[in-house]
Amino acid sequence: MAYKGANNGEQMQIKKAGQGIDRKIKKTPLPHDEAFKKLLQTFFAEFIALFFPELDRLLDHSHTRLLMQEQLVDIVGEEAKHLDLLLETKYTVLDAYVLIHFEPQSYKKKLFHERMFIYFSRLFERHRKEHKLIIPIAIFTSDQIREEPDTLLMAIPEHDILRFQFLKVELRKQDWRRFMESDNPVAAALLAKMGYTKKEARDVRAAYLRMILRIKKKLDDARLALIMSVADIYFQPDKEQDEAILLELSELYPEEGEAIMELMPAWKRWGYEEGIERGIEQGIEKGIEQGIEKGIEKGIEQGIEKGREEIIRKFLGKGFSPAEIADTLELPVGEVLKLIKQ
Repeated sequence: MAYKGANNGEQMQIKKAGQGIDRKIKKTPLPHDEAFKKLLQTFFAEFIALFFPELDRLLDHSHTRLLMQEQLVDIVGEEAKHLDLLLETKYTVLDAYVLIHFEPQSYKKKLFHERMFIYFSRLFERHRKEHKLIIPIAIFTSDQIREEPDTLLMAIPEHDILRFQFLKVELRKQDWRRFMESDNPVAAALLAKMGYTKKEARDVRAAYLRMILRIKKKLDDARLALIMSVADIYFQPDKEQDEAILLELSELYPEEGEAIMELMPAWKRWGYEEGIERGIEQGIEKGIEQGIEKGIEKGIEQGIEKGREEIIRKFLGKGFSPAEIADTLELPVGEVLKLIKQ
């Protein structure tokens, strides 16, 4: 009997159950993990519409709800795993409720496609009576471009015993130009993780800021702050580059530039808020020069603190927990709790 993971064509003999599972790889979760999960949870419908439009047409998002975290036991019962994100929604073709399992993966994990099958089989075992369909989706956010196996096959000559294939999104393989005109907030949040060259980095940054200008009127402040916070994790903003882009945007959208900077995490850290206040009175170009000098000294102490407090209050009003807010904004949990007590 042959056993193989599709996409690489390699075959190997079947091992005893669980023997091929790699238990030695232990990765500390990246700071963006919780923010990424919150992005998928908040913009589930937009994510499906962006990357799986055919599936999107078959779902009734008015019935979507987040399920409590499920703990699944590994194939030999030695390792427990909390699923990253599990949602229930309605599948119109079957007129029935289905499960959608999201599994973000930020680093290479040996035999990941096997693990996806284990998660699927455990979900099927537990939910097959209540849900007619289980849809597993893996989102690969690694900076390396590689072909991630998405299929698990078991076969004997002239007969397939098992064919399991999950949906996948490999962000680095997505051409950023396909999304630059999109008004989908998920496209804006993930634009920096898509495929582009070093020479195109500035164009990607400028395209992202133009996207924010378009979508900011459609979102409340908390959701917009989430989009910008996730994007800021992936971008590596450059001060001089952002100054130049800011000047260009201020000429194209003179009334919108200030609104962007009020929510941009990186610019707040640099103390641009002070510079923009002066820029309104003395001109954007001169204001940036003064804002860099004085914003770093004074803006970090006063403007940044005030801006963060406002965003934290908006997140709290939307039901975010202190831990989720701290992970999203990259702040100590103590700062969030201190503000709550005030």
